[in-house]
Amino acid sequence: MKVIVLGSGVIGTTSAWHLAQAGHEVTVIDRQDSAGKETSYANAGEVSPGYSAPWAGPGVPVKAIKWLLMQHRPLVIRPNLDMAMIRWGLQMLRNCTAARYEVNKGRMVRLAEYSRDVLREMRAELGLAYDERSQGTLQLFRTQKQLDGTGADIEVLKRYGVRFELLDRAGCIRHEPALARVQDKFLGGLLLPGDETGDCFKFTQSLAARAAQAGVNFRYDTAIEGLLSEGGRISGVVTDRGTLSADAYLVAMGSYSPKLLAPLGIDIPVYPVKGYSITVPIIDASGAPESTVMDETHKVAVTRLGGRIRVGGTAELAGYTLQLHEARERTLKHVVTDLFPAGGDVAQAEFWCGLRPMTPDGTPVVGGTRLPNLYLATGHGTLGWTMAAGTGRLMADLISGRAPAIDMEGLTAERYPRAWRGATLRLAPTRSAAGWTATTPAPRAGAAASR
Repeated sequence: MKVIVLGSGVIGTTSAWHLAQAGHEVTVIDRQDSAGKETSYANAGEVSPGYSAPWAGPGVPVKAIKWLLMQHRPLVIRPNLDMAMIRWGLQMLRNCTAARYEVNKGRMVRLAEYSRDVLREMRAELGLAYDERSQGTLQLFRTQKQLDGTGADIEVLKRYGVRFELLDRAGCIRHEPALARVQDKFLGGLLLPGDETGDCFKFTQSLAARAAQAGVNFRYDTAIEGLLSEGGRISGVVTDRGTLSADAYLVAMGSYSPKLLAPLGIDIPVYPVKGYSITVPIIDASGAPESTVMDETHKVAVTRLGGRIRVGGTAELAGYTLQLHEARERTLKHVVTDLFPAGGDVAQAEFWCGLRPMTPDGTPVVGGTRLPNLYLATGHGTLGWTMAAGTGRLMADLISGRAPAIDMEGLTAERYPRAWRGATLRLAPTRSAAGWTATTPAPRAGAAASR
C-alpha cells in the first residue's frame, strides 16, 4: 500500500518508520529541509509516562489566575479575537473537573506507557544514540500544599501500575545530588523512576536516516497546500511541487493539522500553545541534574542531555506566532540558576520556541476519521516526544488493518462530535493556509539571547 505521511516531526517520522517496517511504500512530505525542525527541535527532552497528565484539572482555573500574576509565570495569554482560542479555552474549562481529569489522565498514561515500551524496543533494535538516560523524572515541590495535592495523581499511577516514590528532602538529594546545594528551596518530590530523557531532535534525525535507508521517500522543502477528495475518500495532496496521491494519508502536522482538515469539514480542537526552551552547556557536571527535575511551581523542566542542560516550559496562548519573548527566557534562566546554580553557563544559552499542538482534554487525536483512508496523529501537546514511538506503531497497525496493541477508546477524533460528524467532502483544496509558510525561529546564542 502507498502511504503519504504529512509532517516529519517525531510523530510523523516514527509513523513512517513503522509503516515501512509493515511493508508499505511510504512518502513523507515536510516544508523544512530535514526532519524534526519544528516543535521536535528543542523540547524539554522528557520521555515521561508517569508525568502524563492533562493541564485541565480541578482547581486549574483558580491556579491559572495566580500563574498569570507571577513574576516568572508559567502561563501567558496574549488576548486577541481568535475564536479558535476562545472555543478551545472554554472546552478546556469544561474538562477541569475531578471526573474528567481522571478519565483524561488514564487515557494519556495508557498511550504514554505503551510508547515508552516501544521506544525501548526501537532503541535496542536500532542502536540509536540521542543522549538518552533512564534515570526517571523528579517532580520537585517547593510548598507543602504541592506535596499534599499529589493524592489524585498517585491514585491514577497506582491504577495503571506506574512506579513512583514520594520523597522527602533527603530522598530528593539522594536522587539528584546537586540539589544539596539548594536544599532550602524545596520540601520534597515525586519520583517517577520509569521515565527517561533524550534529545528528541537527535532521535528524529537518526530515525529519519534509518527510515530513508529502509526505503521511505522524504520530500523536504515541500509546502503542503491542501487535500483533494473524490468518491468519499482522499485522492491527493496538493503541494507547491505538484500533486501526490496514495492509498492512505496520515496527517501529522502538529498545530497546523486543523488548518489542513478544516476545508474537509473535519473540526478538531487542536490549538497551538507556545513553549520555550533554553539549552546551556554544562560547566560543572556535579552541579547539573542527573536526569529531569520538574519544578512544580514554575512548570519548568530541567533536563540533562549529554553535555548540555535543556530547560523547557511556559504555556503561551498567542495563536501561531513564533516571536521569542525575552521575559520567557528570563524565567527559564531563573529556574535553572535557582536549582542548579553551578551547573551550566546561561550566558551561552540558546533560546528557542515551538508550537505544541494541544487538545482541551490533554489526550491526543490518534486514529482514523470518517474518510476511510484519512488518519490523524496530532494533538500530543507537551507529550509528543513521550508518546511518539507508540503513536507511530499504532498508526502502522491501524493503516495496515491490524488490531492495535492497546485500547483505542478515547484516543480518536470520535470523542469530538464536530470532528466525527463533519467530513464535508470538497473536490478541490483550499489554499488559505498562509500560516503554513511560517518557519521555526533559529536558536539565539550567547549575549544575543539575553537582549
